[in-house]
Amino acid sequence: MKSYSKILLRFSAAFAFLGAVIGSHMAGAGGLEFKTVHAHILVVGWLSLFSWAVFYRVFTPASRIMASLHVWSAIIGSIGLTSGMWLYYVRPFSLPDTFVTVFFIAGGTILLLSFLFFLILTFMRLDGEK
Repeated sequence: MKSYSKILLRFSAAFAFLGAVIGSHMAGAGGLEFKTVHAHILVVGWLSLFSWAVFYRVFTPASRIMASLHVWSAIIGSIGLTSGMWLYYVRPFSLPDTFVTVFFIAGGTILLLSFLFFLILTFMRLDGEK
């Protein structure tokens, strides 16, 4: 389970850097068109993934399958939600509205599932509890 901690930590670091770059760009450009994407990259990508990395470092969940579902849905959902949000709000390409909306919703739904998997994990037996 320590490998889950490491992979979540690495993805959280990537999101932290990306969020800082976007924040720096917004400050330099004086525009707020990225504000929603920036906020979600930092909260979902950096903060949530980092806190889950700490969780897997401290605790060993009883279910390896549930932990795996949680970790991969968290990573895929964080990437899907934030990139879908970027496509939806910034509109950098001439993609069809239906595709952009479905991509955005799918990413958010996968991330929502990761939060559900985490909730379930916290109510299962955890090695390392005192």
